[in-house]
Amino acid sequence: MRIRPRSFGLASLFCLLALASIPPGASACTSLVVAPAGSADGAPILWKNRDTDTLDNKVLFVRETPYSYLGLVNAGDTSGRWVYAGLNTEGFAIFNTVAYNLPEDDGMKDLEGLVMADALRTCRTADDFEGWLKRNLGDSLGCWTNFGVMDASGAAWLFEVHNQGFKKIDAAAEPSGWLVNANFSRSGEAGKGAGYLRFERAEQIVSQRKPGTLDPAFIFDLLARDTGHAWLRSPTLADLGALSGREPIRIMSRHTIARGDTAAAVVIQGRSKERSATFWVALGEPVCAVAVPLWAEAEEVPAALHAGEKAALNLESRRLSARLHPFVEKDKSDYMDLAPLHNREGTGFWPVLQKAEREIREETAAFLKKGRTPEELRAFQERMAEKALAALKSVR
Repeated sequence: MRIRPRSFGLASLFCLLALASIPPGASACTSLVVAPAGSADGAPILWKNRDTDTLDNKVLFVRETPYSYLGLVNAGDTSGRWVYAGLNTEGFAIFNTVAYNLPEDDGMKDLEGLVMADALRTCRTADDFEGWLKRNLGDSLGCWTNFGVMDASGAAWLFEVHNQGFKKIDAAAEPSGWLVNANFSRSGEAGKGAGYLRFERAEQIVSQRKPGTLDPAFIFDLLARDTGHAWLRSPTLADLGALSGREPIRIMSRHTIARGDTAAAVVIQGRSKERSATFWVALGEPVCAVAVPLWAEAEEVPAALHAGEKAALNLESRRLSARLHPFVEKDKSDYMDLAPLHNREGTGFWPVLQKAEREIREETAAFLKKGRTPEELRAFQERMAEKALAALKSVR
């Protein structure tokens, strides 16, 4: 699908607010910014689990000037002017996580989606985005967030932004080569904000890896789908294979990385000499989804990721999610039953999804060993999306 809205500047984007209410924003996202030295193939990586009360998401390709882009959006969005993670045709990528400990004022709020869409349209580099921020600081910026950005040169930066200022942190300056993020800023008020347990859990996981070893497979398998807890005993996907599924395996998921209000997981693998930047997306709750690769150069998104009122991949993931979240009472809604996901009796559905995703990764690695035309990229990503959809539909 190709979306072709009119060109839009920041001022016109703000005018949209007079016509529509602000959509719900991410409330508990967990993310990672990886510099080239931290990744396995020497290209930067961005990861975001999007946690939100808008669980139906899509991916759109938005044809724009000067740069077109892929964007993760709410299912009701047909314009792609409100983006929660994205990649443009120049290899510039961006995500955000709300930071609840940055300075607040009486200016505008919750406009991060508009900001990211305009950045994808106008920025070629991370330096461009820094310049964009400097030009637009003020009450109407509408930001209270961490922005992770990367570009084709290998820049991988974190911007901690509020209406009146920002701090830039370079992931390459970290000994590990990466920066974990949740819902607070390092430059914000100490002890305030949210997501400290998710942050600590993500740090526990990535600290076990050596610099120069992170890749999308590791991020999806061990970060985006982690059901462990930083302080308490809580089984992970790996643990479930040893547990019986004849009884519920309940966990409290309020402070886990993978949770019921995770609408999608996105891993953006930066451009390298050998290949274009790859936008990997697991649409839906990550433990109930299969990640597929997309490329901005393909100038199209497979139908399973966008067609209809709700995308097919999202619908199938949500169908499986209902099996993990059967509780409707308010004080039970933060609990998950992991028994239908994976167990020692082999009745869980996760092995089916895992097999499909591993095959997709292997086929993608082989496919990218040589340069590809936009037509080849379109055909391949369509086939991978259909493969993912077939795996999800096979679970009955």
